[in-house]
Amino acid sequence: MTDESSQEGFKPEKHRVAYLDWFDAPAPEKRNGGCMVLISGGSYQCCCDVRYIKEWSEKLTELGFQCVNLVYRTPRPVGLAIYQTAWEDGQRAIRLVRSEAAKRGFDPEKIGTISMSAGSHLALLLATSSQTRAYTPIDKLDSIPCHINWAIVNAPAYGTTDGELGTEATRQGYGTDVTLSKVFKFDEKTCPMSLHHGGRDPYTPMTSTLIYRQLRRMEIPAELHLYADKGHAALGFDRAVEFMRQMGYLGEIEPEVSIMDVYPSDEDRAELIREDVWPEGKMPDYQPNQCHPYIEWHIPKNLKTKAIQIIYSGGSYTDNKPDGFEVAPARRYLNSKGMTVVTLKYRTPRPLPESGLAKHTTAWEDLQRAIRIVRSEAAERGLDPDRIGIMGSSAGGHLTLMGVTSSLHRAYLPIDDIDKKVPCNVQWGIGIYPAYALTDGEDQHNIQGGNEDSNVLVPEFSFDLATAPMLFIHGDADGWASMNSVKCWEKMRAMGIQSELHTLALRKHCFQHYSSPGTGSYTHLDRIWEFLTAKGWVTR
Repeated sequence: MTDESSQEGFKPEKHRVAYLDWFDAPAPEKRNGGCMVLISGGSYQCCCDVRYIKEWSEKLTELGFQCVNLVYRTPRPVGLAIYQTAWEDGQRAIRLVRSEAAKRGFDPEKIGTISMSAGSHLALLLATSSQTRAYTPIDKLDSIPCHINWAIVNAPAYGTTDGELGTEATRQGYGTDVTLSKVFKFDEKTCPMSLHHGGRDPYTPMTSTLIYRQLRRMEIPAELHLYADKGHAALGFDRAVEFMRQMGYLGEIEPEVSIMDVYPSDEDRAELIREDVWPEGKMPDYQPNQCHPYIEWHIPKNLKTKAIQIIYSGGSYTDNKPDGFEVAPARRYLNSKGMTVVTLKYRTPRPLPESGLAKHTTAWEDLQRAIRIVRSEAAERGLDPDRIGIMGSSAGGHLTLMGVTSSLHRAYLPIDDIDKKVPCNVQWGIGIYPAYALTDGEDQHNIQGGNEDSNVLVPEFSFDLATAPMLFIHGDADGWASMNSVKCWEKMRAMGIQSELHTLALRKHCFQHYSSPGTGSYTHLDRIWEFLTAKGWVTR
């Protein structure tokens, strides 16, 4: 490690061997039966992440893991692939670790890794390619399997073909001639992963999205965590812990609880005001089968921000519930933070077939009108008309994408001065398991899981010049596939729009309705507040 090699009197000729550095075992009462192998980055030129190794070992030991640091050979070998000697060291190291399991008191099939940068490239080789020999066996130890059981992968470098020779991604991971590096074999021992990447990382986050896509094709549980405006760093350790808890690597998971029981009342709300969305007789594309649209202002007792969050539910565009589990807990959470929430009841069920209207048309009209009303009344309520976000789940997530990507595309003819003078763009969107965003699931489950290149974004999303950043949260096992969110994130990044994304391993549609404490499903509302805070919308 660089803290050793930088010391006065260090003699490199005495340190020409890879080694394992075992940390003290966790306290007996905390042991969970697992082992974590810590892998530093350093461009395959050195092992430099001394701070991360120290932090990870302390936190993971406290969680009950036996920890061991892998120091592999550097700098890059001459005449070989940049990773070759490190990969040899990594395979040998996992065999050594597995051979120590009984003596050190952990399960040989509970070995995970946590890594950074070039170390994450090495971790991906260990996670995807253990059935490919990196070196010729030298002794009996090499008969021991070298697969790992899970991987926490931070900011993997060199993963796309525009950077696999050891550079930053020259084209940011985009281009018809840029693919995931073929060094990753994705064999039958490929393990679950939690992938973490900054949206501005020059070692492109497309590595993580492409790895995630292949894991989905193989039906291997995984999480993908992409952080807006962040560069090359290890991000989201707490998300990695939630992943391991959800997967059972920390021990038995706690029983699930209802989110309506976690956020049971509107005690932080001071005022409730209800308004119709349309003046009488002015509703465009009136449908006799549909409900009456309205908004409700939920103003907190202690107003701490002038920002406004509009929230609405899903329901397949056949129904929507402003007081259900997709809306009420979020509005109560944000009210407790001092933020005003406006809930929307949009028109459902879908327009009649004979109308010739798309399933979302009348709901989209209601949303555009609702945003204009909220903006026109914000100042008189002491709020900021230029800090408005929208949030929806499932079909409501599709509706959010309509509002975020297509506000310059008029949904209806103006009926009054509000429509003529007030814009309907928003400053941010929050998509919770958005449905119907890809062509293999325009009106149903995603037939191919949204994983194939032929599964593209549906044409109703304009992605116009007013397109706003988004936060996406999606269950990895959702039939309305998480690739709905991932491919929208990729499109926005290609436009220069920094969005955030979190997928949740093993979780299906409506992941938050019932969830286990300490998992990402249970804490998902915190991701909303962190996103709003990081972007500055609730702090000004």
